[in-house]
Amino acid sequence: MATASFATPRVAPLAERQAALLSSSPASLEPAPAAPLLATPLSASPAARRSSPDSRFWNAALETQSRADWERLKLASLQAHLQHAYFGSPYYRAAWYAAGVHPSQLKTLDDLRRFPFINKKIVRDRQLAALPLGDLCAVPERDIVYISASSGSTGVPTASPFTQQDFDDWIDYEARQFWSSGLRPEDRYAHSLNFSLFVGGPCVLGAQKLGALSIHAGTLPSERLLTVLRQFSVTAIWTTPSYAWYLGETAIKQGIDPARDLSVRRIFVAGEPGGSIPETRQRIEALWGASVYDYYGLSDIFGSCAGMCEEKNGLHWAEDHIHVEVLDPESGEPVAEGERGEMVLTTLKKSARPMIRFRTGDIVSVTTEPCACGRTSMRLLGVHGRLDDMLIIKGVNIFPSDVESIARKDKQLTGEYKLIVRRVAHLDELTVQIERVSADASVDAELAGRFAHHLKSVTGVSAKIEVLPPDTLPRETHKAKRVDDQRNNVWGK
Repeated sequence: MATASFATPRVAPLAERQAALLSSSPASLEPAPAAPLLATPLSASPAARRSSPDSRFWNAALETQSRADWERLKLASLQAHLQHAYFGSPYYRAAWYAAGVHPSQLKTLDDLRRFPFINKKIVRDRQLAALPLGDLCAVPERDIVYISASSGSTGVPTASPFTQQDFDDWIDYEARQFWSSGLRPEDRYAHSLNFSLFVGGPCVLGAQKLGALSIHAGTLPSERLLTVLRQFSVTAIWTTPSYAWYLGETAIKQGIDPARDLSVRRIFVAGEPGGSIPETRQRIEALWGASVYDYYGLSDIFGSCAGMCEEKNGLHWAEDHIHVEVLDPESGEPVAEGERGEMVLTTLKKSARPMIRFRTGDIVSVTTEPCACGRTSMRLLGVHGRLDDMLIIKGVNIFPSDVESIARKDKQLTGEYKLIVRRVAHLDELTVQIERVSADASVDAELAGRFAHHLKSVTGVSAKIEVLPPDTLPRETHKAKRVDDQRNNVWGK
């Protein structure tokens, strides 16, 4: 039976709405030919996966193939996927016709750059134009079995629909990624993420698929979650970096030493850049006596799209499901490998709602160099921030993650921080609030001077540094708010 995560008014079936939309399109809209049969998925069969519990790989043939094979796999998948999007989605058919492009023109992966972008606003607007799922959908409503959603600034949930095959592909990738991070059937795994609409909720099924005992903890109060961790001798949890830090501090305040009194040895984190910042990861690892693995996901694609292996040298991308571009956000041109740029994602198989050239707003860097673990997929070297989190101070771009790296490196600081931006006499002024570990205020001048020096050397920005007593800044249970921009125009122009 199909499952939806939120109620919607009764409307006509999707096929009828799509037909109505097409009939009302401009006369110049190219008519849609009959839809071709979808290509058979190119990933290896289930029988080829996880040959033995001792294997390093979930799917060795896929995970260790050459870069040339990865490129061939992605091109074949993308060619079929664009055809599916064109024949199934009224929006893509009209938008591509207006842009003068057609799926048949895709001969190489570089040809994808001829196709127009989509973004969060387009996704939201097209959903509202054809409720409940929108005209980016490329399958009949009867084929949708699951919906996750994220709530944007309008308060209207933006749905991300899945067919059964989409959902199965997603959960198989979650199992593969957990496996690469060292999770095994003998583990006891607590999933401490929100289940209500949130696309990260069902990721727990990936742990179940590989055979781990899985506890759907959700957003339990911290004290209750600590009880669960002790009662079931939980060995692995998934949460945000901020909450992993907060939960560890809460345990200590209750007289619990996470490293000594709990059994947690693996912590999977997502939702914030902190997991890819070595200083943040190392502080959490020291607090828990556990290994921390960063994961990346977004509601419009999958719950997890990339994650760390045990080498922790970047996040392995789900390249058989998602094609990645890293572009200059101004020109739209590709940046050199390893350089920072905006990440643009294209699904390769997700049939319910193909996402073709989706601008994420995330500033990232990537590499295709082979990993020491033996995997050859593209690796995400870090999410350095978001375009909407980026501050421009006197013409210099600065991200909260740049400040976090410095705050977490100094052992005399708690690692908590906040950025405050004001405009004084028509000039931007940055203040960074940090916390000392000690109650002794006599060290404030030394700490402030050292922090200001490091910040200037890393970012080129001068800032006023305020050193606060311990436990002054608020602790967040999930995503932390680090920036207070008090200017009328956050871009400082």
